[in-house]
Amino acid sequence: MTSSSSSAYPLAAATSYPPARRDETVDMLHGTAVEDPYRWLEAAESSDALDWLRSQAQLFGQARQDYSYLAGFRARVAQLFGAGAVGSPVWRGDRCFFTRRAGDQNHAVLLVSEPGDLASGSARIERVLVDPNSLDPDGLATLDAWQPSQEGDRLTYQVSVGGTEESVLHTIEVASGDQLDEPIDRARYSPVAWLPGGDAFFYVRRLDPDLLPEDEKQYHRRVWLHQVGDNSENDELIFGNDPEADPHNYYGVAVSRDGRWLTVVAASGTAPRTDVWIAALPGERCAPGSKSDSADAATADRLVFREVIVGADAKTAIHIGRDGRMYVFTDLNAPRGRIAVADPRSPDPSSWKDLVAEDPEAVLEEFSILDGPELDVPLLVVATSRHAISQVSVHELADGTELGQIELPGTGSVGGLTAKREGGHELWFGYTDFTSRTRIYRWDAVDGTTSLWASAPGDSSKAEPGDSSEAEPGDSDAARAAIRTVQRTYRSKDGTEVRLFVIASAEAFDAAGRPRHTAPTILYGYGGFGISMTPGFSPTALAWVERGGVYAIASLRGGGEEGEAWRRAGMLGNKQNVFDDFHAAAEFLIDSGFTTPEQLGIFGGSNGGLLVGAALTQRPELYSAVTCSAPLLDMLRYQHYGLGATWMSEYGDPEVAEEFDWLLAYSPCHNVHAGSRYPAVLFTVFEGDTRVDPFHARKLTALLQHATASDSPILLRSEAKVGHGARSVEKTVALTADQLGFFARQLGLT
Repeated sequence: MTSSSSSAYPLAAATSYPPARRDETVDMLHGTAVEDPYRWLEAAESSDALDWLRSQAQLFGQARQDYSYLAGFRARVAQLFGAGAVGSPVWRGDRCFFTRRAGDQNHAVLLVSEPGDLASGSARIERVLVDPNSLDPDGLATLDAWQPSQEGDRLTYQVSVGGTEESVLHTIEVASGDQLDEPIDRARYSPVAWLPGGDAFFYVRRLDPDLLPEDEKQYHRRVWLHQVGDNSENDELIFGNDPEADPHNYYGVAVSRDGRWLTVVAASGTAPRTDVWIAALPGERCAPGSKSDSADAATADRLVFREVIVGADAKTAIHIGRDGRMYVFTDLNAPRGRIAVADPRSPDPSSWKDLVAEDPEAVLEEFSILDGPELDVPLLVVATSRHAISQVSVHELADGTELGQIELPGTGSVGGLTAKREGGHELWFGYTDFTSRTRIYRWDAVDGTTSLWASAPGDSSKAEPGDSSEAEPGDSDAARAAIRTVQRTYRSKDGTEVRLFVIASAEAFDAAGRPRHTAPTILYGYGGFGISMTPGFSPTALAWVERGGVYAIASLRGGGEEGEAWRRAGMLGNKQNVFDDFHAAAEFLIDSGFTTPEQLGIFGGSNGGLLVGAALTQRPELYSAVTCSAPLLDMLRYQHYGLGATWMSEYGDPEVAEEFDWLLAYSPCHNVHAGSRYPAVLFTVFEGDTRVDPFHARKLTALLQHATASDSPILLRSEAKVGHGARSVEKTVALTADQLGFFARQLGLT
């Protein structure tokens, strides 16, 4: 039950904030009266909300004038982004597909590298396939995903505009760049699985929203089969139409290299479990590169899906190798992950045989198979993460026997293991750490050598794609050469050991890695959805540290740094553990002499925005400044907006009494107390955000401005035509500079 009326609103004691009426809106939930005085801010298009937002923008603009380091931060962050970026390659025969962003580009460009004319001295040539920078002059178009066909002669790519992430799927001929289809909409988060021959592919698309209730238009995905050149409205529905299927399901699809098997993976929202099915694809098989009738034969009435694993409380993915075996990546009975093998004709878990058993300390991340004729034995290359730091091991494919480790360029993160689909002896992988931009390395399994294959265009130690020349693995920028990272372990409230990365100038540490003095410090965390905080190049951290600050990143429960059990220790009814871990990280930094409460700021976005929102409402005395970006903050109404309904497996359902109690206990919007002295807060939100609705930050801004007894500012930075995820470099630079300028002003960076 909800009631509502209006009343006058007194300004906060110390600062004159824009007026915001307080309605007497009360919901009765499970016998508890829950006040919601700013419910009207959920409707951003209302005249009252628009007036309030304009006033908040003016307030932030005035405060921003005092950010003395703003221009310096903007210049340095732009310079750090100015080196550009490069992505891991995807090989199809002699064609190599990859992304690269030049320093003057807002978005990465998709290119293809092909054999050139040796007579003219050109070993390989590059061509642009998709350039999102040319699709929108304002930099609002983003390239969301792409997938070449098995032969590499066709390609799908997905583009969205204005931060909405509402991808539209396009199909092109690689040689000419010509469009082969009319664009397909409603393809957000859609994988694409090509059939051999390139005449058709499986993909995921939402049902027509006109057929659905208003609050379900973002959901109801299905797996479809599309014949290239046909009208997508005639595509055949292949999977997901079971009336018992969860409307929040996300689907993954894959077709084996030989075209014999289709696999489907389903996850209910972001739940930490997946269901997997496999179906034999009918029709005459052919060698890759030639045409067959498989596209016509792969119809719903001829596909029989068999359960691989359904209903188990585990995450599982499968890959059909070129040897015909089914390789299983799973955390079933192994919270840190294991790799098993089975016959795809007998795929249930009782037939799985371990190749790589669970490691008691390392978390399984990904694997790749090398089985070219140049090798004495086929190999399985496995990437794991030990306390958030990557390592890569090499095993015999037949039985999993470990043969050794691949030496990495440093202590950092590895991702994007790729090999040629046709077999081979080469492996490509991306590497990054806190001071090194992502570079792509090539490992040769025949001679065991690792060499730099590609780096960002502005990186002084770059190599062109395909160039295996040696180069120094470390970043050569002298301004960052004196930066040091240490990893520390501290104990949380319940005694659990948690790890923390601390980044600062080398001279800030003594020989034992202890701080020489306190400094303005930013503590960053996330703690959710099994996402790990691993070493990675961060212009935000580097720009801060170069000016004398300290930047710390906590590996909180709820993340994936220590496996699935670590994640589950920080979700649902255990969510308070995440906040306790974060408070304990702050106390560790203070007690160790890195900083003081007056010099400590906290930073988080999305689920990390919930983290810092809870931190500032639970322990306001512990923090001096907070930057809270694209946050979840009203945990009793989050499920009604954006993609919130898909996250109830992470947070809980307010409609369930027990789960309501969990959520109410920490929901930032419901734990603001009048007269408390809250730290300075900068909320940054994006009006194109279709994942986390900006109303969360609007509400908590108004609540804190009304309640705080401190003269520390509560500010809201709202940005149009930008969403939750990918955005232009230009907009990222501006946002980062504003956030760092705010921290510098509040924490006394000198």
